Amino acid sequence: MSTQELILVIQWWMAFWIIGSSSLPITSLIFKDFSDKGYIFAKTIGLIFVSYIVFLLSILRIAQFSLETIYFSILIVLFVNILILIKQRSAIKYFKEKFLTYSAFEILFFIGILFWSFIKGFGPDIYGLEKYMDFGFMNSILRSDYLPAADMWFAPHSINYYYYGHFVAALMTKFTQIPSNISYNLMIATIFSFTFASSFSIALNLFDFRKISRNSVITGIFAGLFVSFAGNLHTIYSLFKPYTTDNPIPFWSLFFSASSFPNSYWYPNATRFIPFTIHEFPLYSFVVSDLHGHVSDIPFVLLTIALLLAIFLRSSENKQTQKSKVKSQNQNLKLKSFFYNREFLIFTLLALVLAVMYMTNAWDGAIYMLLSSLVIIALTVKKEMSNSNDNIKYQISNIKYQIYSSLKYIGVLVVGYFVFTLPFNLNFKPFVSGIGVLCSPHFLTQIGKIGPFLFEANHCQKSTLWQLFILYGFFYFFVFSYSIFILKIRRYQVKVQDYFVILLIFLSTLLIIVPEFVYVKDIYPNHYRANTMFKLVYQSFILLSISSAYILVKITRTTKSFPFFLSSMIFIGIVLAYPYFAIPSYYNKFINYKGLDGTKYLKTLRPYDYEAILWINKNIKGQPVMLEAQGDSYTDYARISANTGIPTVLGWTVHEWLWRGSYDVPAPRITDIQIIYENTDTNKTTKILRKYNVKYVYIGGLEREKYKDLFEKKFDQIGKVVYQNGDVKIYQIYNL
Repeated sequence: MSTQELILVIQWWMAFWIIGSSSLPITSLIFKDFSDKGYIFAKTIGLIFVSYIVFLLSILRIAQFSLETIYFSILIVLFVNILILIKQRSAIKYFKEKFLTYSAFEILFFIGILFWSFIKGFGPDIYGLEKYMDFGFMNSILRSDYLPAADMWFAPHSINYYYYGHFVAALMTKFTQIPSNISYNLMIATIFSFTFASSFSIALNLFDFRKISRNSVITGIFAGLFVSFAGNLHTIYSLFKPYTTDNPIPFWSLFFSASSFPNSYWYPNATRFIPFTIHEFPLYSFVVSDLHGHVSDIPFVLLTIALLLAIFLRSSENKQTQKSKVKSQNQNLKLKSFFYNREFLIFTLLALVLAVMYMTNAWDGAIYMLLSSLVIIALTVKKEMSNSNDNIKYQISNIKYQIYSSLKYIGVLVVGYFVFTLPFNLNFKPFVSGIGVLCSPHFLTQIGKIGPFLFEANHCQKSTLWQLFILYGFFYFFVFSYSIFILKIRRYQVKVQDYFVILLIFLSTLLIIVPEFVYVKDIYPNHYRANTMFKLVYQSFILLSISSAYILVKITRTTKSFPFFLSSMIFIGIVLAYPYFAIPSYYNKFINYKGLDGTKYLKTLRPYDYEAILWINKNIKGQPVMLEAQGDSYTDYARISANTGIPTVLGWTVHEWLWRGSYDVPAPRITDIQIIYENTDTNKTTKILRKYNVKYVYIGGLEREKYKDLFEKKFDQIGKVVYQNGDVKIYQIYNL
């Protein structure tokens, strides 16, 4: 890594330090019961506050999406936190007491960014898979004065996708003034760092929230490793003769061949093991580096888990106080709920975070709304169980109030969630068409649909138990061991943390089971349950990773069981072998360091397009429509719009088909674009150009390849050449 790149990394890290520092007082108040006072989450909380203020001001057209608006938002957050600091003088004491802890977390966070930035330097290209989409969203937002930004692939319409994560990346790009072709890779590195550090903090406090101990640190390290680096048991296939990718079979049915390790092991197979499905996990996401919603949302996911843990721990800490208050007050009118004072602040923040999660990756908003509801219900049940020795009449008369209290706070959380998401939803149309039921009986397939439920014939994909074992056997080894531990170890007293872990396990198991019965309907005919499984089990992996780290250390330290420890190390060795295969494979065994410039590859692949993109980014302001060749998803088409943020008439067709809900919406544009490039009738061409408000026409290598009958002369009549280099010409169309 060059000195210049190191300076950029430091500049990028400093921006997060500034935003995190502005929210440190409120974070210390919220995570008062955490041994580390939730320091790492100050960055995520600050990022949510600042980004949401900018988002709200921009989408309501009160202020432009500008550097000045970002500064203004940071000052608002800082001002509110100064007021909290003045009111909560004890926070100053926390800062002094925890200075070394805070410094350690800051160093950990910086090292995480630096580490993955260095790895990205061996493969920085923003090219392949869905990077064009993610980069295009970022660039479109950066060019926008107001939100929602223009859809760079469907002019002249706005983005109809969950783009908040891309907005956050664009916001940090604008704040740091680092070019997007570099900040894209820095954002991936930052999310990696957030993932490790946040998982570490959650597990640290899950094991022991009263003090930082050797065991709690070990738990945190394992959680960071599991969430950020682990794969699944699929790596065991590296010891066996390779199977056909489309026809996976049990490894014990293959020929064992340790001598030829790793047997041409192909790391993506661990995420596509069950046919027609996707079951990714964070490390795979970091390796391939698509800045998708499920990746951008990881820091917000971990913040939500931390908030719910803080609520759980607070309930335990104040149990005796709450119990005495309940006895002395009128049970119907003055019964104080668990959410009081500081907890109400957590509750409000939780609603905002859930909203941000929905706008970043809708599935996560729903998943963690469910977890939040489970926490509320569990705390109510736990409170009743703790009062089981109290007056029976009180218990009976109070149960209705407890049910009402749970529903009330779940309702308030849902209302807050919808209020915070309202500005986004006013400009967004969901593209889900129903909930499919797997293996529907024949008589229901004749009906087809009842309410939101779809009953489609020949939709009966199922996962086998041995395949599920390969994917999740690592986690359920710990879950099974934990069950025995809880039931058999009589001297072990179940703690509040155990209840929380049980909730995480319960939800994770539910998320794994759901895709075996239903799927959310999208446009993909053969992979109809792929997205459903993908988004659900991605969260299962995170939740089970944290739970497994806790279980590992808890059982090991309590029982001193050597068989359990040995078995655990074998399983851990298998899943932590995944980065050994994945990272060097994707990054070409670290042979050639290329730097952090994500568009530099174009110099070699399409040099004239590269020069044109540089010219466009320097000379064309705003978002005028520029026509370029239309092509299929996951191809080189739409490369100009993706790399500049300037919208075109139609980009990747299948993506727009998904986002617009019907192929009939983008399909007519394919013909229109061909007419513009090939038709000799100037009047007809002009009419279509006017229809899409096209200001520029791009003609390069791909346009000449696709449109064999390209008729270029007419553009000299209706416009002028404003850029020419090699095989590239850009025409500016006259006012039509």
